[in-house]
This record gives sequence, C-alpha cells and structure tokens, in this order.
Amino acid sequence: MEFLDRRDAGRRLAIELDALADERPVIVALPRGGVPVAFEVARALHAPLDILAVRKLGATGNPELGVGAVAENGTGVLDPRSVGMLGMTQATLNGTFALESRELRRRVERYRDGRSPISVNGRTVITVDDGLATGLTALAAVRALRARGARHIVVAVPVGSSESVSMLAKEADRIVCLEVPPRLFGVGRWYRDFTPVSDQQVLALLAEASTGGTAPASAAEESSTSQPGTGERSIGDALFGVR
Repeated sequence: MEFLDRRDAGRRLAIELDALADERPVIVALPRGGVPVAFEVARALHAPLDILAVRKLGATGNPELGVGAVAENGTGVLDPRSVGMLGMTQATLNGTFALESRELRRRVERYRDGRSPISVNGRTVITVDDGLATGLTALAAVRALRARGARHIVVAVPVGSSESVSMLAKEADRIVCLEVPPRLFGVGRWYRDFTPVSDQQVLALLAEASTGGTAPASAAEESSTSQPGTGERSIGDALFGVR
C-alpha cells in the first residue's frame, strides 16, 4: 500500500478508526509529521486535535538512528541495547537529552502559544504519527499520556515495522497500523510525497482545527494545569528502558 501523502494516509486511517467516534476521543498528533495525518483523523471523527511534542534521541554521528525518545513532560524511553552497542557514554546521552529538551520547549511554546493541552484524564486518546520505524517516539508518547491519566490509548499509524508494532502492542491498549511490511526500508518509502512538514504547516492545521476544521475542545476539556517542562534534568532523571 502506498499513500499519496500524509493527508491521504490520515483519511485512510480514519476509516479504520471510525468505530471509536462514539467514545469522544481526543486525537493527539506527534509533530511535525503526524499533524497532517491526525488532522484528517480528527476531522473524520469530529474530535478535538492536540499535539504532544516528542523528540527522538539520536546516536552519536548518526542522529537519524534513534536510541531513545523524550516527551515534552520529561517522560522518555531509552534502548540500552542500542546505546551499549554504539558505545554511547552517559555524558553523550545527557548532552543529546539537553539538546532535544530545548527543541521540545521551543515547539511547545510555538505550537501551543500559551494554550493549555487538552485534558486526557479518563478519556480515550488516539495518538497519531506518520509511521513507526523504531517506535520509540510513540512509546514515549504512550507513557506520557498514561501519566496524564488517559483511560484508553490507541496508537494509530499508516505504516510501521513489525518490531515497533509488536513493542507498542505491549503498552498501548490498541494499535492500528494499516501496513506492516516484512521490511520497512524507512517510513518515507511508503509515501509518494513525503515532503518534510514545516512549523508553518503545523500551525495552520492546528488553527484550522480550532476554528471548525475539527471539533474544538470545550472549556471543560482544557487542562487546568500547564504541561510540566523537561527543565534542566539529566537523562538518568527522565528515561526508562524499553521492556
């Protein structure tokens, strides 16, 4: 299965998620690539759309190779096997964590513009990305949402590796993945157009969602407390191993 672009993938994904509309779910996108996919899901299910900023922790010399991930509230995961094989030191990990934490704060400030995240306490949450390679960013998102009190967490993606789908199935309540190829060869391989998503596109989709493109969040759905920041923590404070 090949997707035309992220929005086409979101429309196809929404068909598989339609039965969840009656649960009044909150759709949580992982920016930036997950936002166009999630926008279409939220529109089809008439559900509010929010974001959860998560950053991959890349390997030394190869930042595209993920060895962990951290969410905007400091919840994170680390793959100790990969770290050990690559010989990454604690100091290197702490430096990577600090760098990605700064980018997380930048994204949260820009995308939310002072707005509180939508409360997920006791709710069904569908967290959406454009694909799963290692699955570590989605795993960090699941744990962050669980910490915020989500009752039922669904991970929804157009495509993912069999290893990442199996890993997430152990922590999410449900995983919906349209395509699980024998070999992934990269998420972008499954899209005709996989152009990087810009901050401006994220902001435009979030603005459209809040003004009628999808169901807006009610005042009662807005979180009464701001999302905790990652602060000046070390990787030992925030990260937990992949089980």
